[in-house]
Amino acid sequence: MSSAQDPFYIVKEEIQDSIDKLLSTFQQWERLSSNAGEQASLTKELLANSESIEWQVDELDKAISVAARDPSLYGIDQVELESRRRWTSSARTQVGDVKRSVVAGREAIEGGATSLHGMRRELMRLQNSQHTAGSNQYIDDNDNFIQSESDRQLLLIKQQDEELDELSASVERIGGVGLTIHEELLAQEKIIDDLGNEMDSTTNRLDFVQKKVAMVMKKASAKGQLMMILFLIILFIILFVLVFLT
Repeated sequence: MSSAQDPFYIVKEEIQDSIDKLLSTFQQWERLSSNAGEQASLTKELLANSESIEWQVDELDKAISVAARDPSLYGIDQVELESRRRWTSSARTQVGDVKRSVVAGREAIEGGATSLHGMRRELMRLQNSQHTAGSNQYIDDNDNFIQSESDRQLLLIKQQDEELDELSASVERIGGVGLTIHEELLAQEKIIDDLGNEMDSTTNRLDFVQKKVAMVMKKASAKGQLMMILFLIILFIILFVLVFLT
C-alpha cells in the first residue's frame, strides 16, 4: 500500500498540519507578553488545541498497536512500525512542550511572581531533563499496553474455541438422533409395505373363494346350498384365524 493510500499517513498529515498551526499560534502567544488580555485568549485556544492533538496522537498510537500484532496483514514491517512510533513520540513531545509552556506562562501571569524569560529558561531545563525519561516511559507503557492487549486477545480466542467445541459436540449429537429417527422411519415403512402386500394377497384369495362359492351355489340344490354355506362359514372362520390371529 502506498503512503498516499495508507490511512496512517493521511491522519499523520492532518495531525502535522494541526501541530504546525499550534506552533504558529504559540509563537504569536510568546510575542504578546505585554498584552495580558489577548494572551489569555490565546492561552485558552492553545490548551484546547493541545488536548485535541494529544487525543488524536493517542488514537494513532492505538492503531499502530493493532497493526503491530500482524504487520504483514497491513503490508508493513518492523522498521516502518518503529518509524511510526518515533513520529508519534516526537509529535507528543512537541505538543507537550507547548502545553507546559502555556500552563507555566498562565501561572506566571496569575501569580505575578515569574517573568516570561525566566519561565522559558525553566521550561527548557524541564524539557531537557524530562525528554529522555518521558520517551522511555512512553515505550514501556506502549509495550505494556501491547502485551495486555495480546493476552486479552488470546483469552478471547481460547473462549471462542471452547464454545465452538461445545457447538460441534451438540451438532454431532443432533446428527446422531436424526440418523436414528431416519432408520426407524425406514423400518416402519418396510413393515407397512409388508402388511399392505399381505392384505392384497388375502383379498385376492377371498375374491377367488367367493367366485367359486357362487358357481357351486348355482349348481347345488337347496340342501346342498345350505351345507355349502355352512362349509363356507367354517372355511371363512378358519381363514380368518389363520390370517389375522397367527
